[in-house]
Amino acid sequence: MNNKENTTVASTTMKFTTYQKTVVGLLAFLQFAVILDFMLMSPLGAMIMPDMQITAQQFGLVVSAYAFSAGASGLLTAGFADRFDRKRLLLFFYGGFVIGTLWCGLAQSFESLLIARVVTGLFGGVIGSIALAIATDLFPLQLRGRVMGVIQTSFAASQVLGIPIGLYLSNTWNWHVPFIAMAVLGLIGGIVVAMKMQPVDGHLTLKQEHSAWMHLYHTVTEPRYLTAFATTALLMTGGFMLMPFSSAYLVGNLGIDLHHLPTVYLVTGLCTIGFGPLIGRASDKVGKFRVFMFGACLSIVMVLVYTHLGPVTVPVIIVINAVLFLGIFSRMIPFQALVSSVPGPTQRGSFNAISASIQQLSGGVASIIAGHIVTLGTDGKLANFDIVGFVIVGTTLAASVLVWRLNRDVQARAATAAAAKTT
Repeated sequence: MNNKENTTVASTTMKFTTYQKTVVGLLAFLQFAVILDFMLMSPLGAMIMPDMQITAQQFGLVVSAYAFSAGASGLLTAGFADRFDRKRLLLFFYGGFVIGTLWCGLAQSFESLLIARVVTGLFGGVIGSIALAIATDLFPLQLRGRVMGVIQTSFAASQVLGIPIGLYLSNTWNWHVPFIAMAVLGLIGGIVVAMKMQPVDGHLTLKQEHSAWMHLYHTVTEPRYLTAFATTALLMTGGFMLMPFSSAYLVGNLGIDLHHLPTVYLVTGLCTIGFGPLIGRASDKVGKFRVFMFGACLSIVMVLVYTHLGPVTVPVIIVINAVLFLGIFSRMIPFQALVSSVPGPTQRGSFNAISASIQQLSGGVASIIAGHIVTLGTDGKLANFDIVGFVIVGTTLAASVLVWRLNRDVQARAATAAAAKTT
């Protein structure tokens, strides 16, 4: 790690303004809504399948339809993502996402639900990338670790607040109610964003390419962007290989009772909510690459421990889960803060849209690969889950090498820019 970054960051005493705090809260809420919509499908599957009389394969298609449509939308929108005020673009796609979520709640057939998930994915798949572009436009690099730390806690908040409330609503009434409630809450959030967020159009004053397709082409073929895209794919692959099978692994292999699963997820989520801002602050103070390497090393150790466990008690698995997520978030938060400085102002929207597309597509591919590795035995236990752990270790090591290259390039460009200003 370059000591120059540490000195610069450590000496910085930048603080958030009231408006910046509002923006961070709004962006975190939007991420929370999108992530919750995606995560709720799996636990609601036990109710949706018998109610609609669909097979597990059909339900799997419903779940994957969101991921693949979200991936496609990222590529489709990348060409013109930098041609509009980012606030207006955000509200347009968020409005479509809310409509898609409401459609899910009103769906009465497999076909209707499938189309609703495709629509939701098409609009919701790029919200995260627009939010990251806004965060990069409005916050200097010295604050982005803290910004990403807050935004990333939306994942944990969806576990702690969203999933339990969603399950409660579905158990009290039916599975339609959580989606309708999310649509209503999302509408309120969209109105607040429209009222409180100022236009984000500074990039429009810079020279833009005339052709949207050439803008997409130049973003995709930029060599330093390719390293960032490859790193994103590797990091997402690891997460998506592990998480889809976590509940089955906890119950079947580790002997955790079904009634204790909510407790495991609740405590893990609460810990992650606490970790997120602290990791972000450490990224700004200590250095993003150093915190990433800490997270990479910790996650490698904990993945190996987690995938080789035998029957354990609830407190033990809660501790292991919490430390595992500490490692995972210690990778993701500094990586997102670091990679935010890779694209130029006129390519941030397209870069983030393509990155979001890669996240969704690599996640879908990773789930398919993990499904071919892991098998369910007659005793209810997952076999070959340890192999998944070894694959994740390999992807983490490869990603670490690429992050080292990214950090080196970012430091070199920052030094060149600083030298140009002094001359």
